[in-house]
Amino acid sequence: MTATFMAVEEERDDIICLLGDPYVVQGGKQYVVPEGCKRVLAFVALKGGRVDRRHAAGSLWPDGPEVRASGNLRSSLWRLRGAGVDVLMADKVNVYVRDQITTDLNALCQWADRLVVGTATEADMRVPDWSSAVADLLPGWYDDWVIFERERLRQRMLHALEVLSCRLRATGRYGEAVKAAMDAVAVEPLRESAQRVLAEAHIAEGNYIEARRTFVTYRDLTRRELGVEPSSTFKARVQGAGAPCR
Repeated sequence: MTATFMAVEEERDDIICLLGDPYVVQGGKQYVVPEGCKRVLAFVALKGGRVDRRHAAGSLWPDGPEVRASGNLRSSLWRLRGAGVDVLMADKVNVYVRDQITTDLNALCQWADRLVVGTATEADMRVPDWSSAVADLLPGWYDDWVIFERERLRQRMLHALEVLSCRLRATGRYGEAVKAAMDAVAVEPLRESAQRVLAEAHIAEGNYIEARRTFVTYRDLTRRELGVEPSSTFKARVQGAGAPCR
């Protein structure tokens, strides 16, 4: 769990933590999730809402017969409750997360969404200490449903960090603007919009050489990795702020 969302999580007694190795906090107490139950918990929590039992079983145990997959799901739910982790409900048709229980991923995505749609509060304007949260979404898991959610989170975070950097820059918080942009660049170095936001933060602070260095480093990277040049708009912006980029 990243420090960024501790304030959000402290307001809630129950939370499923998926950034890193899954665990659960209930009533202020942390519970270890049994190894054989982690995928069921993560699958249902990531899907949100009511998940059809047959769909869950078939997705989590696709290689065996349906009856065995259904048995595995029942066993996992039973062992989860036996470990004191009472966050999932199930009936004959569906399995779902109990009401009033959230995930750290939801808190992260809500923060990103507030920034992107323009409803961010002053508390949201702090540069998050999220430390590779994208890579930390169920690290080492390569199921298709995990990879999809990891990529969706990555895109959300990139957009949010770029917006955050621009808004911090507009209020004169240049150091924080640079950090937010650098976080975006660290996630995806080949993303031109992130590199441009970083250069703009340097320019706003009067660090034209840093802006030029950002462009040159990015240009060399795209030449080497993709065989293409940065956009003429990016080049012109940096040139207009300082020495020409040759």
